[in-house]
Amino acid sequence: MATTGKAAEQGKPSAEGAEAGTESGTREVPVPATGAEEKLAEIEDRWRRAVADLDNVRKRHAAELRQAAEAERARVAAAWLPVLDNLELALAHAEADPSAIVRGVQAIREQAVRLLAGLGYPRDDETGVRFDPNRHEVVAVVEDPATEPNTVTRVMRPGYGTDRHQLRPTAVTVSKSPG
Repeated sequence: MATTGKAAEQGKPSAEGAEAGTESGTREVPVPATGAEEKLAEIEDRWRRAVADLDNVRKRHAAELRQAAEAERARVAAAWLPVLDNLELALAHAEADPSAIVRGVQAIREQAVRLLAGLGYPRDDETGVRFDPNRHEVVAVVEDPATEPNTVTRVMRPGYGTDRHQLRPTAVTVSKSPG
């Protein structure tokens, strides 16, 4: 139970005293932290703060993504409003001259095509071009001796977009080699 030498001077029990103290149920006196323990505590604190900061960044980023998506949806919906307004005007004049209604609907279609192009999805409805599996979806293959094989001969449904950002591929009929 007694401490000896330098251990006694520093307030630390000797190995004999520590064993005896443990057996007798006495508590050990806490040892002051060394430089390494202080550094470890500092690093752990910095790590916990970094984890908390990362969690805050994740939450802030998720909120910003939601806000950006909502703003983009509102922008696209607002861009379509004039198209909808013009369709309603065309329906309101359904009793008028049929050729005027057809011209009005064609103008609305052109307005919608321009709107999609402005959003980054230009119309693709070319014929006579080489078949490109990145842009085209084959719906039929025909023998056409007047065209080269793998040439788009007819557009069944126009596509919208670019090679990098395609909204929908162009549905096409493609020529094949005779024979």
